[in-house]
Amino acid sequence: MKKAISMVLALTMTVLLAACGDKNTAEVKTEEGTTLVYGSGDYTRINPAMDEHGEINVLLFNGLTAHDGDNQVVPGLAESWDYDETTYTYTFHIRDGIRWHDGEPFTAKDVQFTIEAIMDPDNGSENAPNYEDVEEITVVDDQTISFRLAEPNVAFLEYMTMAVLPSHLLEGEDMQESDFFRHPVGTGPYQLERWDVGQSIVLTKNEDYYLGAPNIDTVIFKIVADDNAQAMQLESGELDLVLLDPKNAANFEGRDGFTCYDMTTADYRGILFNFANDYWTENRDLIPAICCALDRQAIIDSVLLGQGMAAYSPLQRNRYNNENVERYDYDPDRARQILEGAGCVLEDDGFYTRNGEPVGFTISVMAGEQDRIDIAQAAAQQLREVGIQCTVEIPAQMDWGGQMACLIGWGSPFDADDHTYKVFGTGKGANYSSYSNEKVDEYLTLARQSDDPAVRGEYYGKFQEELAKDPAYAFLCYIDANYVTNSNLQGIAADTVLGHHGVGIFWNIHQWTIG
Repeated sequence: MKKAISMVLALTMTVLLAACGDKNTAEVKTEEGTTLVYGSGDYTRINPAMDEHGEINVLLFNGLTAHDGDNQVVPGLAESWDYDETTYTYTFHIRDGIRWHDGEPFTAKDVQFTIEAIMDPDNGSENAPNYEDVEEITVVDDQTISFRLAEPNVAFLEYMTMAVLPSHLLEGEDMQESDFFRHPVGTGPYQLERWDVGQSIVLTKNEDYYLGAPNIDTVIFKIVADDNAQAMQLESGELDLVLLDPKNAANFEGRDGFTCYDMTTADYRGILFNFANDYWTENRDLIPAICCALDRQAIIDSVLLGQGMAAYSPLQRNRYNNENVERYDYDPDRARQILEGAGCVLEDDGFYTRNGEPVGFTISVMAGEQDRIDIAQAAAQQLREVGIQCTVEIPAQMDWGGQMACLIGWGSPFDADDHTYKVFGTGKGANYSSYSNEKVDEYLTLARQSDDPAVRGEYYGKFQEELAKDPAYAFLCYIDANYVTNSNLQGIAADTVLGHHGVGIFWNIHQWTIG
């Protein structure tokens, strides 16, 4: 049950539309100092150990390591580390003087507590696969901690960017339900001042931040989950920064007072097939036909206004991408051939049946992201045109176990292990499709165990080939992140490749200014 809760909370930020009149803005804006108001989706909790993709996490928390603007691993709360190749042991040396927002000292015990909580299967963290190689954690002293791995994992430093949580506030607490996750305390550049549920989350700068106090005094995550409403509030001056869908973002191009950032991401969209659903037990062999029936460029042109690129792999923005894998280019004739070769019959109504049953399925789409809804509807129409009865539903809450398929999003700009091992590996924490393929498991494991780029390239290439032979998803497109700001806001690193949901833009927020 806890794992199911984590899935819902991790992949959905509920889409309550906050009141957006002048009165609400006056209530959340501060009179003293500089204030940045960000148009945000809603949060039910802030729990980086259990969930992913919370844009707010990096403002409140830090890891032992961090990412720079090129998405390379750099020191974070740990100023340095050592690696013993004979025992696969990483030892981290923590900076002096780090304190939690409540004034308590940060120690190695906090790191141990956080990683052990993630590793505990009872807690149901989707991040657990990142640490499954950890055999022993040793707190040497308050400033030193070591991790002995069972086998090499070249992505381990990547995963130590994980936000560390305070043991003194969470020991003995339920890691899914604790009230801490609605009153979080971290070490990051900002600290929680107030959370008005469904309205706003108000953060004030941490004067003792280890990289120096931020320039902007207050950051407000204003809950305005609808893209159209966000665009209206940006125009009226109620918001300073928003991530918009391409159609709304285009309205701000070239306008005085606004700056548009069309930022590259590793964020892809695809149709996830739920292999726990009996339909795919009978019809898994039809997935290649579905893939061939999709005109990806038409979707990019119509929904994304030409921004993004056609997707065929989860690693297209990664150094280990295999450009030679089967791409299932748009070919409706091939799609029909696959269907008919599998015994499907085209009926008078223009749709196929198989063994007397309709060939078709429903794509579920999480509410709140209009471009995701539009992509799903465009894909469904294309599938209907080749005779597959495909419909779209937008449920109030995603039923991960019962759905037939969903319009999924994943993608990481970091190490290739991220968003592959735990997404496509059998039984892993973020494998929401119940996908299982022994060769995929083998290649992903071997790839993470080598630090030789040639070896990793070989295994990631084989992984992509096997995934193409036995698709978990019908990959559709990589999307851009269309951030639009008040032109007074300076400091955004426009060349940084962002992650899923456009996460990553705040990596250097402590350096931002408002002129």
